[in-house]
Amino acid sequence: MPLKSLRVIAVVLLVVVAASAQRKAPPAGEAMTTSAKRFIDMLSAEQKSQAVLPYADPSRTDWHYIPKASRKGLQVKEMNEGQRKAAFALLASSLSAIGDHKATTIMRLEGILRELEKNRQGGQIRDPERYYFTLFGDPNSAEPWGLSVEGHHLSLNFVVKDGQIVSSTPTFFGSNPATLLADYTALAGPEFTKGMRILKDEEQLAYDLLNSLDDGQRKKAIIAGESPNDVRDAGKASPPISPAEGIPASALKPEQVALLQKLIDAYAHNLPAEVAAERLAQVKADGIENVSFCWLGPVETDKGHHYRVQGKSFLIEFNNTQPDSAGNLANHIHSVWHDLRGNFAIPVVSN
Repeated sequence: MPLKSLRVIAVVLLVVVAASAQRKAPPAGEAMTTSAKRFIDMLSAEQKSQAVLPYADPSRTDWHYIPKASRKGLQVKEMNEGQRKAAFALLASSLSAIGDHKATTIMRLEGILRELEKNRQGGQIRDPERYYFTLFGDPNSAEPWGLSVEGHHLSLNFVVKDGQIVSSTPTFFGSNPATLLADYTALAGPEFTKGMRILKDEEQLAYDLLNSLDDGQRKKAIIAGESPNDVRDAGKASPPISPAEGIPASALKPEQVALLQKLIDAYAHNLPAEVAAERLAQVKADGIENVSFCWLGPVETDKGHHYRVQGKSFLIEFNNTQPDSAGNLANHIHSVWHDLRGNFAIPVVSN
């Protein structure tokens, strides 16, 4: 082929590559809508009756992360291979790559719990396929529609309108064990090595912040010597509403504010890039100096501990007080992000 022709081809290829690089991925809400339609189209009539409910159905706001005997929606176990792929594509479209990895790893932890509890009589059902997908409303319509992906230690709740994610709370991730104290690679896969922590950043960054505080700052930040048993108001549609407690960011040093911001980022970046950006932009608009951090419980890592991060429009709660399934203390995490303006796209009514 003549050299001139090769040059022309090279130029064309460069133009195509450049155009491809400039082409933006669709907004997460549009990607979710496309994935939701594909998932619904793959279901039988009977499955649709379980998986697709009216937007106004009361179960839309009925969320929880405990291993309940029954849940709304269609269980992964009841899907064929193609339907499962479509369901998990829908899950992936609603989260960032980081968040999707956390969610699917939490599901896989159920297999480890099943092994740890195999000799326990009358215990909970542990099953990596016991997670439920529910759509509320019609993704084909112009009206808002919702998505719930839920099971043990996972509750993800979304509302999409006009191709935009307008609500993504409550966002709950949990982990039991919080830290793997043995190697489970033969049981669950190569990443399940001793010491693995699915929610490492959510716990470690809070400890890093706590350990950076001087004595005076700690007196403000630690508001109780004993940790509560769990996060507040689990299962309630409205977020917990109470004044922020602890130490405000305005009383922190610049490097401590940076740690606090990293902790907030760790939660925000579980969601798609534009949702994370929106959350963080709201934190900035409200003023990082108005964000407070409080700690409840002992400061030792092997004892029950709890923290909250609260701004004008959001609340993060983290609790690690329960033992894991092998009986090791404080090795069982619950963590949640609430929108203080209202979860489930339902505005909080001021008194």
